[in-house]
Amino acid sequence: MMLKKKEKNLKKKLKIKIMSIEDNLKKLNLEIPEAPDPVGNYKAYIKSNNLIFISGQLPIDPNGKIITGKIGLDLNQQDGENATKLAILNVLGQLKKATGNLNSVKKCIKITGYYNCLENFKDHPKLLNTASDLIVNILGEKGRHARAVVGVNSIPLNAAVELETIFEI
Repeated sequence: MMLKKKEKNLKKKLKIKIMSIEDNLKKLNLEIPEAPDPVGNYKAYIKSNNLIFISGQLPIDPNGKIITGKIGLDLNQQDGENATKLAILNVLGQLKKATGNLNSVKKCIKITGYYNCLENFKDHPKLLNTASDLIVNILGEKGRHARAVVGVNSIPLNAAVELETIFEI
């Protein structure tokens, strides 16, 4: 009898968590885009046991337009934040495609951000905060993650940012 009560309580908790991801998306006025197809000879994501490795996602909008340019030269801080937001939404699109449902995500393990920027640009962490904050706002505690961020001389298709991620399901 005690076990059934615990199962019932667990189901209630899970239901709350399931609803909270959808509620968070609505509250943030966000829609997860359709996952873009890879632009080369690779897979957009790989499942290995309980991990999903998502290939680098670019800031591609729903119309297929990419935010391009070098931050600090062609693009400013706000442009970099907008590009980061698009890229992390594309990550979530791939994650949803890989899992069928974001509610199966146990945690975001790591986000790596690559920024196309001038060599003297120093605000990479601030730009990646856009992705980190969004993941935490959507997934709650399951969204807390490790991360790395680097500035690079170029990114494929001259994109402003590329985000690579690992999730546990």
